[in-house]
Amino acid sequence: MEHLWVVIVLIATALQTARNAGQKRLAEKLSAASATWVRFVCGLPIVAIYCLALWNAHAPHIGILNIEFFHYCLLAAICQLTGTFLLILLFKLRNFAIGSTYVRSEAIIAAFIGAIFFEDILSFSGWIAVGISVVGVVLISLTNIEFNKEQIRLFFFNSSAGIGLLCGLAFGIGSFFIRDASLSLEGINFLLTSALTLLSVLIFQTVGLGILVVVNTPADIKKMITLWRQCIFVGVTSALGSIGWFTALTIQRVTYVKALAQIEFIFALLVSYFIFGEKSSKIEILGMVLVVSGILILLMFTK
Repeated sequence: MEHLWVVIVLIATALQTARNAGQKRLAEKLSAASATWVRFVCGLPIVAIYCLALWNAHAPHIGILNIEFFHYCLLAAICQLTGTFLLILLFKLRNFAIGSTYVRSEAIIAAFIGAIFFEDILSFSGWIAVGISVVGVVLISLTNIEFNKEQIRLFFFNSSAGIGLLCGLAFGIGSFFIRDASLSLEGINFLLTSALTLLSVLIFQTVGLGILVVVNTPADIKKMITLWRQCIFVGVTSALGSIGWFTALTIQRVTYVKALAQIEFIFALLVSYFIFGEKSSKIEILGMVLVVSGILILLMFTK
């Protein structure tokens, strides 16, 4: 059970990769808000069934739900909505590679947020592990950018870079609110607390963003019906992946979960190599080594 969170994160990471691919395609045909909403509205029924099954199995008293819980859930919903919207906005920008590089600093952002605002202070080995893995991910990301004098300037002074940082910040803060919400429900199984948190966050997100979509882009709803296969795919992978993320964030520190999640980029490189026959550059190989090294340090010294 000690490293159960590791298995959960690995599965959730794979599901997130699939969801992001599907959501990127939807973003080509829908507005950023509508493509974001698909993830919530199509995933909500699956999460509701999962939560109901756990509720019936554990039969807790309804009094476990409290104002503090819903307060954290609302804040988490707002942060995740903001982060997802910014991520999809990045898909539409020319300098996506630059923006996504900054998004991948999320783990180190989460470490600082936790230490400053949430009293979640890492050990020395934890900081080393997170730092090494983040450097590795950034190196992998930089291979997508052809640097010249103008591109170097854009890397540091660019709207994509700003959006990427804000995106990582939003997801990082939201993760701490998710953990706080789940831990505020004391005395019941961690699977149920994480499920109740996810369901509550999804309801806030579905209703709030749904109103915006209906008012601003009602035509997108008809498009969603014609794109129902893609929408269901995004909803299913999002729901299952979110179940994994919320469970992992309940049983382990946010920063450690975020650091391990960076293995997603190694998965992507391995797929490109073995399936598409694309060779990795020396910088990408160095990046993979650093990510793996950081994760190994993390797992060796995490309690």
